[in-house]
Amino acid sequence: MAASTLGNEFIPTWWLPEGHSQTLWRKLSPAKKVAHRRQRIELDDSDYIDLDWTTLDPKQSKDNTIVFLLHGLCGCSRSSYILAMQSLLNDQGISSVAMNFRGCSGEMNRLARAYHSGVSEDVNEVFSKLVAEYPAHNFVFVGYSLGANVLLKWLGEIESQPRIRKAVGVSTPFALKFCSQAMLQGVSRLYGQYFVRRLVKDFQNKQEYLETSNPEQATRIAKLGDTGCISSIWEFDDQITAPLHGFEGAEDYYRKCSSSAFLGSIAVDTLLIQSKNDPMIPLKSIPNSEMLSSQVQMQLTEKGGHVGFVSSNPDNWLEQRILNFMQA
Repeated sequence: MAASTLGNEFIPTWWLPEGHSQTLWRKLSPAKKVAHRRQRIELDDSDYIDLDWTTLDPKQSKDNTIVFLLHGLCGCSRSSYILAMQSLLNDQGISSVAMNFRGCSGEMNRLARAYHSGVSEDVNEVFSKLVAEYPAHNFVFVGYSLGANVLLKWLGEIESQPRIRKAVGVSTPFALKFCSQAMLQGVSRLYGQYFVRRLVKDFQNKQEYLETSNPEQATRIAKLGDTGCISSIWEFDDQITAPLHGFEGAEDYYRKCSSSAFLGSIAVDTLLIQSKNDPMIPLKSIPNSEMLSSQVQMQLTEKGGHVGFVSSNPDNWLEQRILNFMQA
C-alpha cells in the first residue's frame, strides 16, 4: 500500500502568490555563490560527463553522505536551485556533487547524442564509478524537473541499491506527453518557446562543432533534417530527441521515459515535492497514491510553481524541506 500523502506545509511569500511568479523568481533572482571543483567522468561510449563538487572533501565531511544533484532541462550545475541546495549542504558540513548532463557543463560533448528525460543509463554509469571511488560513503539523490524524471525512472529500474539512503524529486514531469502538450497552450507556451529556442540553438552549435571535431557524428545530426522549422517541444522531441536516442518518435519516447510508469517499483525511501499550480506540469500528469510504491511519499502543495517554492519563513523552504527529509 502506498505511503500517505503529506499535508500542505508550504506557504508562499505574499508577493509571489501564483505559479508563474514563483517559477520566474527562482529562475531570475540572484543565485548563491558556491565554489566548485570539477571532475570529468569518462564514459564507456567514449563521451564524458562533468561533475561539479563543492570544495568540501567527501572524505572530510562530518558524515559519510554524498548528496548527488540532477538539474533540469537547459540547466546545469550553476542553476540557482542547485547552488541553493549546495550552499545549505555546505553550511551543514555535507558534501555534494552536481552532475551536468551531456553538453550542459559549458563544453560540447563528443557525440551527437545528448541528454533527455529518460537518460537513466548515464546516471547509472556515473553512480557506479563514484561508488567505486568512495566505497565508505552512502548517497542521497535530489533531482529537479527533467532531472527528477530521470532519477525516478532510474530508481524504478534498479529497484533497490544499498548505497542509496534516500531520494527527492522536485517538480517532476511524471507524464511527458501531458507536459509537452501543456507547453502548447496559454501562457505556458512561453516556457515551451524558451526551451525550444535554447534546445535548437544548442544542437545547431553542436553540429557546427562536430563538423570539425567529429564529422561522422555531425552527419548523424545533419540527417535529422532542418532544425530551423521546429517550433514546439513536441516537434523537437519527434524530430531530434527520439531518433537520436533510439526511439520511434515523440509518442514512443514519452511512453518509455515517463517516470510515472516506474514509481511503483522504487524501493528507496523517496519524497516527491510537487505543486498544484506548476505552469509546466498539468494536474492530470500527477500520479495518484495507488501508483506509488510503499517507499514513496508525495507532498503536493497548493502553490509553489515549477521548482519555485519561495517562502518568507524560512526563505529557503525547499532546501530546508529536502534537508529535513534527508536527516529524518
